[in-house]
Amino acid sequence: MEEKYRQQPSNCLKIVLFGPESTGKTTLSRQLARYYNSVWVPEYAREYLQNKWNNERKTCEPEDLLPIAEGQMKLENELAQKTDSVLICDTDLLETKVYSEAYYHGSCDPILEKYALENTYDLYFLTYIDTPWEADDLRDKPEHRENMFQAFKNELLKQNRSFVVLKGDKKKRLETAVSHIDKLLNKKT
Repeated sequence: MEEKYRQQPSNCLKIVLFGPESTGKTTLSRQLARYYNSVWVPEYAREYLQNKWNNERKTCEPEDLLPIAEGQMKLENELAQKTDSVLICDTDLLETKVYSEAYYHGSCDPILEKYALENTYDLYFLTYIDTPWEADDLRDKPEHRENMFQAFKNELLKQNRSFVVLKGDKKKRLETAVSHIDKLLNKKT
């Protein structure tokens, strides 16, 4: 049963966009996939929670996190089979873990935590909060961006994950990300 949260083997580099809401992760994910003529894994939680909001006018609750994790890994595992170069992930289970702990008093479902820590990626891009806040139905804490950025950074440090902080405008972020991905691709060949 828990296999649905596990990464399947693949031949591609896996890159994660990681960080607080409204910091340009989706925009950069699309740009990077286009740049590398590859695929990107959208954030499953957005679709799941938008549907929930549209149907019930309810936001995320702890019991939503495992279905979100399952949907995210299903997408990632399917799309990883469609490239042998670079897979750009708009998020991962570690991000879901950080949100769980931030929103639910430090708690995280043990299954979610287990796979958030077991699944591996080649590089994380931690997106800084120097982008304008864009409100929508799901984003809810613009005043907590600094605290959330620190929570994401602390988690990457705690888990000893390789990461680069991305700052600046869209062009600068894309250039920085491409530079780091190219280095990894050159090592792979």
